Amino acid sequence: MKKTKNRWLIALSGVGIHICIGSVYAWSNFTNPLMNEFGWSASQVQMTFSVAILFLGLSAAFLGHFVEKHGPRKAGLLASIFFGVGVFGSGFAVHAGSLPLIYLFYGVLGGIGLGVGYITPVSTLVKWFPDRRGLATGLAIMGFGFAAAISSPIMDALIKSFGIANAFFILGVAYFIIMTLSSLYLEKPADDWKPKGFKENAKKKVVTDLSQLTANESIKTARFYYLWIMLFINTTCGIAILSAAKPLAQESIGLSTTEAAALVGILGLFNGFGRLGWASISDYFGRANTYTTFFVLQIILFALLPHTTISILFQIMLAIVYTCYGGGFATIPAFIGDLFGTKQLGAIHGYILTAWAAAGLAGPLFAAWIKDVTGSYANSLTFFSGLFVLAFVISLVIRIDIKKLRENKIRQSSTKTASHI
Repeated sequence: MKKTKNRWLIALSGVGIHICIGSVYAWSNFTNPLMNEFGWSASQVQMTFSVAILFLGLSAAFLGHFVEKHGPRKAGLLASIFFGVGVFGSGFAVHAGSLPLIYLFYGVLGGIGLGVGYITPVSTLVKWFPDRRGLATGLAIMGFGFAAAISSPIMDALIKSFGIANAFFILGVAYFIIMTLSSLYLEKPADDWKPKGFKENAKKKVVTDLSQLTANESIKTARFYYLWIMLFINTTCGIAILSAAKPLAQESIGLSTTEAAALVGILGLFNGFGRLGWASISDYFGRANTYTTFFVLQIILFALLPHTTISILFQIMLAIVYTCYGGGFATIPAFIGDLFGTKQLGAIHGYILTAWAAAGLAGPLFAAWIKDVTGSYANSLTFFSGLFVLAFVISLVIRIDIKKLRENKIRQSSTKTASHI
């Protein structure tokens, strides 16, 4: 008989992939070196990050079916090739002094690796952890959140010691090796596999998966779009804060450049911890309740932040926002599993992540536009507070859909039981 793999090592493999691809959040380490080397503007260099996030969302949507059809190992290896080549190739782009080549290698190829690499471990872990979906997906996606804190000092040291191009070469090879080794251990569990002790809890399983839909069936339901809009709003507002956290802290509470940079690094930890914490809480608190909590908190926080001048209070409020931002990403895969089942979870997750691609463009651009028009980032926060009111309403409306699904599931279960009597 084939030996069943250790699901915690599967989770560790997922973390390995996410720590590599999550280094995209540390892109800013290359901003000043590239500007100083070639005289490019900040917006030109920053566009690389936006292109990468755009292709993350697009590739997750288009290649989600590839993950389901060919399995996590092949999908993980595909991600390691695209991301490794994307980062490694950026070194050649730097040698050539070509910004379009950087967009192509890091933005397009690297972005495709990001998208496939992001959904591959998540869809697999949901199947390995039917009893603790939130915890499992939170673990993997936590790696993505922590990656910037891990990668930033390494990138900085490599750039200073070996130059920009060589830093890309070294990172490209390292990411390729780590992602390949992680991917080789990934595997879907057998269809009838259950963790020890879970079979006794079969009733809980019936309640958990409210339907079993394919990706194309899921996009014909209202609840798919409710999830999309909730993730879009949470990500748009959160990513805008991420992109402007340093200048926002300087203009709002008067932190120095060094202090603001240190704050951004510390807040990155809250982004990571929020992914694991909120996703784990959702296993007990419920996904809908968790998302509603995100929105209630952020309606209040985004409304108060522009008027908060007490330094420690401002920093605590930002930290909570960061946990909600990270928690939104980590909770959504388990939410998808609950509402649509695990039949094609990777593909559905890919479709939902187009919200991230759209938010990656909308959030930072809107915050920058408000800054240009009004002279302050803080003015965009009031608008975002209003957006969260809309998200809060949707988080209540989706419960009607969930209630109907649950009643239908109970009705089907009762009919099935009666037919056997």
